[in-house]
Amino acid sequence: MSRYVVTVRSDDDKMRVVRILTAAPLGSRVEIKAAKRTIPQNDRMWAMLTDIAQQLPWHGQTLRPDDWKLIFLDALKREITTVPNIDGTGFVNISQSSSDLSKSEMGDMIELMHEFGSRHSVVFHDMDEADEGTAAR
Repeated sequence: MSRYVVTVRSDDDKMRVVRILTAAPLGSRVEIKAAKRTIPQNDRMWAMLTDIAQQLPWHGQTLRPDDWKLIFLDALKREITTVPNIDGTGFVNISQSSSDLSKSEMGDMIELMHEFGSRHSVVFHDMDEADEGTAAR
């Protein structure tokens, strides 16, 4: 059996899922997920991460937007997993990507970043887009 991904947008899509499930052999796995984050939410997240990275040193270090993303994913209680690197001089993040966040989870992350930035005097640019990011939930 092949792998199927169906985004349910209509009753016809639901019926297609039922047909696929009916034909699936025993032992098949089925996964239903909430709608993924939106492109405007993703754009807003990266803009905010960049603003934070440019304006806020963290414990004496300048972090990259990617580093800040991991910090906020951890704050959302998303599973962050690290393992020692090959030569034993540091760690490697082997966690899931933020691309798996649902619209709601991304909205929560944007709100968390905004609240954190406000407490640390970060000036966010293009705040009108922030409203789009949370409104898309």
